[in-house]
Amino acid sequence: MKFQLTYKLFGRSAVLVEWPATISKDIIQDIISFDRQVKKIASVLDTIIAYNSLLIRYQNLIGDNDVIISQLKNIYAASSHLMKEDQFLWQIPVCYHPSFGIDLEEIANKKKCSEADIVRLHTEGDYLVYFIGFQPGFLYLGGLHQNLHVPRKSNPRIRVDAGSVGIGGSQTGIYPQNSSGGWNIIGKSPLNFFNMKASNPCFAKPGDCIQFVAVDLHTFYQIEKEVANQKFKIKKSLL
Repeated sequence: MKFQLTYKLFGRSAVLVEWPATISKDIIQDIISFDRQVKKIASVLDTIIAYNSLLIRYQNLIGDNDVIISQLKNIYAASSHLMKEDQFLWQIPVCYHPSFGIDLEEIANKKKCSEADIVRLHTEGDYLVYFIGFQPGFLYLGGLHQNLHVPRKSNPRIRVDAGSVGIGGSQTGIYPQNSSGGWNIIGKSPLNFFNMKASNPCFAKPGDCIQFVAVDLHTFYQIEKEVANQKFKIKKSLL
């Protein structure tokens, strides 16, 4: 599927390419495909994917923007039959124990259901990784069940622990580092979502999917120890 794109200079050494302003699986797949081709251009420094845009940063200042934009348009026009990059489904263990899911009870009360219902709905679906942002390793995920949509907290917490799994509006995600945050916390994962020492600091990428798997406290601490000792391997399968 082809979209009507807009191209505009972004500073003196970057171009912002924008798709229709809609959160869509088709759009993000199109962005990922285009991004893969753009990265082959020798003069491109790096790229940044968002819900409906791609920021392309060049190594040097852009001299003739018409030439650059024409090149990008030609690449996009020729990209319809390109091979797609492998995409994976990652199984992410999450412990929904009340000591971690500190907002579970409040959400259950708002939704007039049990905490077990919240956990069941949260672990039923697969979540598409749209892009990575806010913090290194923070995965923006799509696919949260409508019954779990909950407004962000009016007063954000000063500290949210790394690995905390939260819900903010129509999105769910995992905090990769200790930070402040206003999402409703329903559980915690023992995994490390951003490892600067690894060749690939963030194991997931846009286009991959996340599946949350509920684990008990004992299993959580067991996995946490294996992660610390670099012995835990995240389960994944090809999509």
